[in-house]
Amino acid sequence: MTGGEGYAITELEVGQSAEITRLVDDETVRRFAEVSGDFNPLHLDEAYASRTPFRGRIAHGALVASFISCVLGNHLPGPGAVFAGMTMRFERPVRIGDTVLVRATVTEVDVKGRKVKLLCVCEVNGQTCMEADAEVVVRKRRPASAA
Repeated sequence: MTGGEGYAITELEVGQSAEITRLVDDETVRRFAEVSGDFNPLHLDEAYASRTPFRGRIAHGALVASFISCVLGNHLPGPGAVFAGMTMRFERPVRIGDTVLVRATVTEVDVKGRKVKLLCVCEVNGQTCMEADAEVVVRKRRPASAA
């Protein structure tokens, strides 16, 4: 990491990556429901969810997407980066008790436009559950105190 100030656009290059892991437990799902207002019983009610094609509770897709925000905002590019857009593709559900590995890899750097594109992959037990293409705006340079 870069001392909590994030990377400047000129410090980023294709292939750089960062990753985190997050446990999706019952408390996390319930807290996300409170924050988001999404109380879909598919996420919160085992009896209901067991009667769906998923055969049990699954995490909110937006919860999993928020883990990407954690990587981009805290690690790569880090503090100061601002989302410009993200396209997500869900491949399989994340279940209560799963640990999600989230990896973001720089795929393109536009120094003049101060934008970076990243491929973001979320995996559970080595299987992709979600992929996303993210674009973030990055500052031109780090503050002088962080250089």
